[in-house]
Amino acid sequence: MSDEKHLYDFQEEAPIPSYEEATSSHPPSRRGPHEVSDDAERQTLLGHDLDLAATSTSTSSSSRHRNGYYHPPSVQSARSSEDGESSGLGSPVGADEDAAMRQTMEEMDILDPESADDGRRRRNRSRGRFSKRFYSITNSLSGFNLPRIPWPSSFFSSVTARLPTIPEEYRPGWAVVARLFGLILIITLVYFLVVSEVVPMGGGAFGTPFNPEWVRQTAIQSVENWRMQENLRYITSYDHVAGTEGSYVLGQWIEGKFKEAHMDTYVHDEYFAYLNYPKKDGRRVAIVEPKDKAWEAKLEEVSIYDPPRSQTGSFHAFSASGNVTGPLIYVNYGHKKDFKTMWDSQIDIQGAVVLMRYYGSQSDRAMKVKAAQDAGVAGVLMYSDPADDGFQKGDVWPNGRWRPEDSVHRGSVALSNMIVGDVLTPGRVSTKDEERMPKDKNPALPTIPSIPISWKDAQKLLQSLDGIGHEVFPEWVGGVPDVKKWWSGHPDKSPKVNLQNLQDEVDKQRITNVFGSFVGTEEKAKKIIIGNHRDSWCFGAADPGSGTAVMLEVARVLGELRLQGWRPLRTIEFASWDAGEYNMIGSTEHVEANLEELRANAIAYINIDIGVTGDKLWANGSPIFQHAWTRVLGRLTDPIQNETFLEMWKNGNSQLGALGATSDYVAFQDLAGTSSIDVGFTGPEHGDMRGSCYETFEWMENFVDPGFLYHDRLAQIMVLLILEIAQEPIMPLKLDDYAAALQEEGQRLLDWTETKGANFNIDMFQPLFDALAGLAKQAQDFAEWETLWYNQVYGTGGFETQGLTFQRIEHNDRMARFESDLLDLPRGEDDKGEHGLPGRDQFKHVVVGPDAFGSGHDAAMFPFVRDAIEKGDWKLAETQIKKTAEILARAGERLLH
Repeated sequence: MSDEKHLYDFQEEAPIPSYEEATSSHPPSRRGPHEVSDDAERQTLLGHDLDLAATSTSTSSSSRHRNGYYHPPSVQSARSSEDGESSGLGSPVGADEDAAMRQTMEEMDILDPESADDGRRRRNRSRGRFSKRFYSITNSLSGFNLPRIPWPSSFFSSVTARLPTIPEEYRPGWAVVARLFGLILIITLVYFLVVSEVVPMGGGAFGTPFNPEWVRQTAIQSVENWRMQENLRYITSYDHVAGTEGSYVLGQWIEGKFKEAHMDTYVHDEYFAYLNYPKKDGRRVAIVEPKDKAWEAKLEEVSIYDPPRSQTGSFHAFSASGNVTGPLIYVNYGHKKDFKTMWDSQIDIQGAVVLMRYYGSQSDRAMKVKAAQDAGVAGVLMYSDPADDGFQKGDVWPNGRWRPEDSVHRGSVALSNMIVGDVLTPGRVSTKDEERMPKDKNPALPTIPSIPISWKDAQKLLQSLDGIGHEVFPEWVGGVPDVKKWWSGHPDKSPKVNLQNLQDEVDKQRITNVFGSFVGTEEKAKKIIIGNHRDSWCFGAADPGSGTAVMLEVARVLGELRLQGWRPLRTIEFASWDAGEYNMIGSTEHVEANLEELRANAIAYINIDIGVTGDKLWANGSPIFQHAWTRVLGRLTDPIQNETFLEMWKNGNSQLGALGATSDYVAFQDLAGTSSIDVGFTGPEHGDMRGSCYETFEWMENFVDPGFLYHDRLAQIMVLLILEIAQEPIMPLKLDDYAAALQEEGQRLLDWTETKGANFNIDMFQPLFDALAGLAKQAQDFAEWETLWYNQVYGTGGFETQGLTFQRIEHNDRMARFESDLLDLPRGEDDKGEHGLPGRDQFKHVVVGPDAFGSGHDAAMFPFVRDAIEKGDWKLAETQIKKTAEILARAGERLLH
């Protein structure tokens, strides 16, 4: 297997700039969160006060080769931030040093991939040149910055002689007359361009909107998969863990891409969150007894690049630090039922170090650790079994569909279903001065150490259990080679294993989000947000690199439309989140900092994370998107199969899945009440390299999406979905679809409750079913206005009166705020009651929330009711049914009044 590790032989390493190189500048004055940069300030990603005296000297070449964990200045600065110093991430690159920074990046071979001419560009340059000229003209028109035009004096004399006398104080200066004349000339020129169809305006007349169908066709034809391929090559050229210099440099590069897309605004915000990082010498897994079987795990992955690139150490984010020793016990997937099985088999696991598999009956690694903690386990070792990662007997890597023997699956073990975002500041913005919750009493943090290991290291541990304890059930047997029989182990007879996990913990590590937007023409405040986190556990080709590459291409396509004069009716905002892998911190803190504004003005949140790992389209989201989603799918065809995506979608599930707690949509959907959707293409179940340093560009290019065909389709799907919401006069978000889906979910809730015990009483559900029936009728009445609008507007040749425009905008606003009305919030100043899910009141949505009792990644429909029933508190369940019904009824009434 060792020969198979070095698959990609490169002559040059692609390191990222060192912390000192990336911050060697004199910073501009600091800007506040969300402040739009001016032309001078836009040369930087951030604007922090930072003492750079210690970093003004040039770094040695050796400093560019990082230790593979995180660059020391980043964390050291974060530690000292409590004393008033800035952290490593978020340090500015000054405008004066922009050229020097570019030269440094050229030397280190990490320039923007589009700066090199690879002979594959297919852009219509004549159209681009005209577009830029038109863009310049329209900008000048907006400010009326016209030059003075010299006129012959004889001309003025002959004209003024015929004019009536005007008092001196009312006479305009000839400079004004000249400017007005020049303005008329330019308007005439623009009008000529429009009517001659050089600029494709809707009706061929100046000021009319673009033809929506032309916009859609132009958008999907403008997607270029080679750009996504080259962008992903850059994105994966170095590791970029949250809060490190890797994530900082990548954020700066993404902001540059936003600028290239000709967006109207570029902003950023920053927060200070609790993050932990692995220590190179702080982790150990070893058999320490009996001495004749002593052995120590490797833990780290071999670099597949030659020369080696810096790689993130293997660790679990938010694992507890500790040094424990105990008997080794194998516990299958680590589900609570697996621990009960061990107890029933009279195998005491208290104080043991347990070995468990990823995936299976418990898909959430955090819930696995929680179950072990509740069972009294001392520490957890977790590995990806070949049987669960797509391996079939006879396969030989590198077929790309199962993990190499030393591959390690990193990830977070924070309980996202208890707290999302910075676990030390739930429900509050994670500013530097915000009060923190103690770690030892935090419901989202485990109290026992855990470490991910490779299946090769797990193989040695499984072999050491041969003949000890009980032979396990057939369904407990994995696919690790050369394990004759699988045994459970025994507390008195198993080898003793030492698990040491000492980490660098930073309570206030700076993280930064980056934004860019196209401002709407009709409702500037109303916005559609497209988000993707940029941090990854290592190189991140799929998670989240494929999503980032797609998002940037969508932004570029919309920028091309903007150059041709197109504008959306509503603002389109793009967001690059930091610390998404660490419990969705960047997106959650942004939402908590802007809750009221988002509840009032955010129309939709479109999430893209793991964009492409295969060829099967999937989507989870609010039922309100069902109509728009199917409209989009009917326009596009699968690149391999001769079917539209709509045909394939209907042959599958045909309904959007519910949103759980796996990505950055959580805070938008469950805290702000912003209707959200999450989309992508997936492959065989699991069977990929996510969370490991084998998740590389080459893996994506050779095994996952050759030719980047599904990246291409995903970008087309995304841009069409955005246009559906951003440019249609009436947004195609259907509340009757939402009401119908809720009625189905209400019946499922009733059926599920019947299985929960003798205390079930169907009458207690009557308020909920009455509210759901009422909402269905209200949604139908709400939709009838749209029919009246279409008949009136298009029945009169497409003319909309001003009064009708106001009604349409109000109709859209009611549609957009519907899910915000489904939040359990105080109603007036006199409402002093408790709000939010009991025990996890950060979550406010009465229809959907993270599952607290099964898999924390999954969704729980009607979570207020389900939580109470799971606890066996039937009185509370009845109260929560009434609360849910009241909120649904109020939301329905606000649709019509």
